[in-house]
Formats: sequence, C-alpha cells, structure tokens
Amino acid sequence: MKSRTLVAPIVVVLLIAVGMNVLAGAAVASAREPKPFRAGAYAMDITPTWFPIVVNGHFQPRYAEKAEDPLHARCVVLDDGAEQVAIVVVDSCVIGRELMDEAKRLAHEATGIPTDRMFLSATHTHSAPASIGALNTDPDEKYVAFLPGRIAEGIRRAQANLAPARVGWGIGQLPELAMSRRWIIRPDKIRDDPFGEPTVRATMHPGYRNPDWEDESGPMDPAVSVLALKSHDGKPLALLAAYSIHYVGAPILSADYFGAFANRMAELVGPSDAERPFVGILANGTSGDAYIRDYSRKTGRKFDRFQVADAVANVAFEVYRSMEFHDRAPLAMGECKLELGVRKPKLDWAKKVLAEAEGRPPKTSSEVYAREHMLLSQMPPTRELKLQALRIGGLGIVGIPAEVFAITGLKVRERSPIQPTFTISLANGWDGYLPPPEQLSMGGYTTWLARSSCLEAEAEPKIVATLMGLLDEVAGDARTPPAVPSPGPYAAAVLAAKPAVYWRLGELNGPDALDAASGKPRGTFETRIAYGMPGPRADAFPGFEPANRAPHFVGERMKASVDDLGDAYTVELWLYNSMPTDARPVTGYFLSIGPVDATGAAGDHLAIGGTDAASGKLLFHQGDRLDDALTGTTDVALRNWVTRDSWHHVALVRGADQVAVYLDGNPQPELSGQAKPSIPRGPRAVFLGGRPDNVANFEGRIDEVAIYPRALSADQIAAHYRAAKNCP
Repeated sequence: MKSRTLVAPIVVVLLIAVGMNVLAGAAVASAREPKPFRAGAYAMDITPTWFPIVVNGHFQPRYAEKAEDPLHARCVVLDDGAEQVAIVVVDSCVIGRELMDEAKRLAHEATGIPTDRMFLSATHTHSAPASIGALNTDPDEKYVAFLPGRIAEGIRRAQANLAPARVGWGIGQLPELAMSRRWIIRPDKIRDDPFGEPTVRATMHPGYRNPDWEDESGPMDPAVSVLALKSHDGKPLALLAAYSIHYVGAPILSADYFGAFANRMAELVGPSDAERPFVGILANGTSGDAYIRDYSRKTGRKFDRFQVADAVANVAFEVYRSMEFHDRAPLAMGECKLELGVRKPKLDWAKKVLAEAEGRPPKTSSEVYAREHMLLSQMPPTRELKLQALRIGGLGIVGIPAEVFAITGLKVRERSPIQPTFTISLANGWDGYLPPPEQLSMGGYTTWLARSSCLEAEAEPKIVATLMGLLDEVAGDARTPPAVPSPGPYAAAVLAAKPAVYWRLGELNGPDALDAASGKPRGTFETRIAYGMPGPRADAFPGFEPANRAPHFVGERMKASVDDLGDAYTVELWLYNSMPTDARPVTGYFLSIGPVDATGAAGDHLAIGGTDAASGKLLFHQGDRLDDALTGTTDVALRNWVTRDSWHHVALVRGADQVAVYLDGNPQPELSGQAKPSIPRGPRAVFLGGRPDNVANFEGRIDEVAIYPRALSADQIAAHYRAAKNCP
C-alpha cells in the first residue's frame, strides 16, 4: 500500500506533464496552422442626391442633371484569421489622396481595420462627379464631403458580411479590345504642343490608317485578372477583375462599363445568398495609353459599354469556372511612401497666355494648360505617393496612384516574385499619368505638364523598383522563380552558330541591351525607343516564340562596341519599316558599323533607299557617298496594317574587300560588290537604327540582331530563315 501511495503521485505528475506537453504542442500546431478564410462584400451606393453636379475627365467641365445608372463603392473585406484587408473600387474618374485617406480613417474607426490594410482605387469612369480638380474642372465640394463617409460605410458593411469562404484566382486573355490610343508620328510630320513647341512624336487618337502616323507607341496588356470568392456551399460572394482599357463612354452620370460588368457578372455566376448578395467588381488595370479603337483599321468598330462589359465578363467567367478554390489563403500587405519630384511649370509662358485671355475662362488648350501651370506653381515641388502590394494566397496585386501605361503593368507582372501578379491603377490617390521615361520624351497629351501629368521623368522606374521591394516583402511561401522561356527554333539556330553577340531586343525598358550569347548587357539604347512591341511572331514565323518582342526605333539608336571582328564578319537581323519611301532622300539607316570613336559618317552603312537612290530597296554604302552605293532590286515593304507581318530578314556578309547582303532567305544576294574596308582594325562601333551622325535614323522595329566573327555562307543564312519559318 505504501509503495502504491508513493507511486501514484509520481504517475499523476508524469501524466500532467505529458498532458501539458501535448496541449502545448497542440497549441503550437494550432498557431502554425492557417485559420479558415473568411470574406465579406458590399456594394455601397455613392450616387449623389442633388443636381446639377459637375463631372470631370474632359478639357471643359460638364454638368449632370440626373444619374443614368447608380454609382457604387464596391467593397470586399478578407480575413485569414490573423488579419483583415479591405479592397474597395469606387465609381469615380479619379480620387485624390486626401479624400482616400479620410475614407480610410473613418473606416478604421468603424471596423478596426488598420488604414495600411485598405486598398482603395477609382475605376476611371469619365461620367462621375468631380471629386478632385483636373484640367479645367474644379471639384464639387459637396460631393467631396459626401464620398468618404459612404466609402467607409461600405467597408463596414462588407466586414459585417464576413463569413467562411473559399478563394481562387486566375488570368484570362482578351486581346481583341485592349488597343493603343497613343501612336508615333512620322519625323516629317511632328506637331506643336500647347506650349508652341514642336515636341509631339507620339500622342492620342491619330485617326484610322492616318498616313502621318507610324504605329502604336507601346504594347497593350490583354489580361483579364480575376480574384473570386465563394461560400463553402458554393454560393458566389464576390468577384474582382481588372482589365486595361481606359473607359468606354457613357451618358453622365454613369459607372460606364465598370458598372455594366458588375451587373453582367451577377447574371453569369448564378444565384447568391439572399443575405449576402453577390458583388461584381471591375478595377482599372494599366490603361494610361489604352482604349478600344483599333486605328490600324480603315474604319472604327462600334462598341458600347454593355458590349465591352459582356466581353470582359465572359472571359472572367471562364476563368472563374476553371479556377481552383482554396479554404485557406494567407494575407500579407505592404505599404510605403515614395517622394518624387514634380516637373517645373513654364510660369512666364503661362502668365503671358492668361494675360492675353483677359480674365475670361480658358477656352483653348494653351489657355487650359497655362492655368494648370499657374496652379502647379502654387503647389509643393515634390509629391508623396502611397504604394501598396497585397498577397492573397498565391496571388499578388499592386496599387499605383496614377494612370499607368500598359508596359508598366507588363514589367510588374514579369518581374514579380508572386505569380500571377496584376496592377490596379488610380489606387490610394491620383498623381496623373505615369509615362515611362522614353514615352515622356516622345511628348503628347499624356506627357504635357499639368496636374494630370506632372511627375519627374524617372518616376516610373522608381515606382516599379519600389513595388518590387514590396512584393519581395509580402511574397512569403508564394515566391515563384521567374519563368525563363525556351528559345524557339530560330533563336536556337542562331545560338548554335556561335555569334559574338546576339541581341534579342525583347527588353521592356532601357538603357541596357542584353546579349543572349553571354547573358550580359552589351549595348545601350538612347532615350526615344518604344519597347516591347510585337516582333516577328509565331503566326507568320512559327520559329519565333508567341510573345516575341522588338523595340520600335523612334529616330534614335542602340549603340554598342564589339571586339575586333577581323576582315570577315556577318550581321543578321530582322526589320520592320514604318517610314514611307517617298518622304526623304534615304528612308532610314538601320545598321552602321564604324570605329569606336566614329564621327560624321565614317563606316559601313545599310539602309532602305529613299528619293535620292534605290527607293524602297536595300542600300549599302560607305562614308557619306551615295554615288557608288550598292543597291538591291526587291522592295522592302512599308509595314502592313492588315497582316502585321511586314518583317524582313537581312544579312550583311563582309569579306576582305567584298560585301553581300541577303534578303528573306534567298540564297542569291540581294546586292553584292566590291567594298574595301574603311574601318581600322580594332573594336567596332555598332549602331542599330541609325548612323553615327544621326542622319536619316530608322523609323520602325529591329529585332534579333546577331554578329558573327566570320562570313556565314548563303546556305547558313538561308537555314536560319527557314528556322524562322519552322521549315526543315
């Protein structure tokens, strides 16, 4: 008995200790285990109840007498068990930082959600009340006071609707609608800006097949990005999509196609919970240079907001039906503030223009911009931007408080450590258009200094770099190595031929040009380059990758130094000419090779002839003399807006004192003859898109440039062309 009484307490103590360890382990395991995911949504009506009311988004103010359809702040609150995040998309043209911050403050008081866990954006409908001053329109102060409380109430109601949910995401494609509204004008047709200066190399709405214009100035983003939420019994709760067209157009007041999309999605996804009605949401993607008009056509296609909404909703629904849904999805959100400079206004010019207007309201574009410059002169010389990155499970979303060009969205998507990632524009404020530096240098409406476009020239790369840092912070276990596509048959054939340098020219920004042979930067772009345009692609040339890209050279060049090639070498490349051949003496020099300290016209030059010689044909000469030029016999066609396949393969083969140029895989030279070397032995300066002296620089696209330290045979060159055609 005694021994039992002694053993029993020991056993009890051991059992308690074991039990405590088990409980502690369970607690640790529970803490580590992701909590069930919850979501709530609500569409808050933000339609004004008084009229008339001023509408912005145009050069002159407009006034609405009624609401064509209701406006909403469409709200979603997500909860992963550790924190909550609110996402709100507001039917407004643009909303200023101060108003959004006030809405967040009020929402925080009502919900407890931290303000840095709130992601707010505007749709960019041009048919909503003016909540901020833009161009010649001042805000409706009553609406400015009304809107923050309504947004906050929408967030509160979305939080009140929180319920267990499943979440999914995916990306669809709709390339038929996302078209560039910003086009490059020919160098002989340059236009004046509102400040009276000839700066316009690219601007909006050129007209259908206008011969004064070369081509689009940037790539579009065809993605329809989707985040969807369901209840555990399969009832749809909410769907957030983003698409990159500017707006469609609607009578005032209207939510435009953003509102029509919400209604159409509700029809497509089917019945929802009566107590928690489905909320469809469409955010503005990267549409600063996008619209729905395809100016490469003879005439325009007619679209209304309902047709566009249906098209986007149908793609989003297909993504929704095929996506995988998750019971748990960790949330992570990063926010930072970035201070950027504001370009200096032309104050003396503005004063002069407004003095001549003699006090009346601005009417002309010059007067509107003069007023803008006066207003900017009274504002601080810097802007503080609020940038955000949000991770939902394996999905990334970033927010930029600007009208973002499509190419910026492509950069973010491709470089993000979270795949997929998409960008929402006009998020957490409005700081005007965000043209990349090369687009700013081309001028045009989206670059003209005003409150609608005022940030410093390097704003876009600084913003992209900051967002990459935020995405790194929130990536967690969703981090995905960047995809490295395998080279197509053409690129594989070129690399197998051991070039000294091979520029594939698929960059989305400069100044560095990457050599695919070494994996290192080995060239420098000048500023005015339209990056990321379609290169020769798989539809016409199956040997290229479907997403092959090329730069459009807008009167400037890419320069590089290549080590001594000796007396025999080959340069092969692809080109797409956008300049009519009757416009100037030489249509455009696309390749020059000379000494590294080349000045004037020193070196060998390859061009498309113009009015002085070989109009529309290949032209080779040395120095500045055209009288002894070697010329081809085949027309190098102007770009074809119908087929978009006006690419030509050109190979320059140099021997000790002979030159031959091959065109489009023909084993017979397009031109050939004697041409003694005019360049001393040593490193060579290579210019793509122009000569050393900038005479008749090329207008169009150049791609896939390879330089070999030997003369390729006609059969080898023809084999490369067949690889592009994917022919044996």
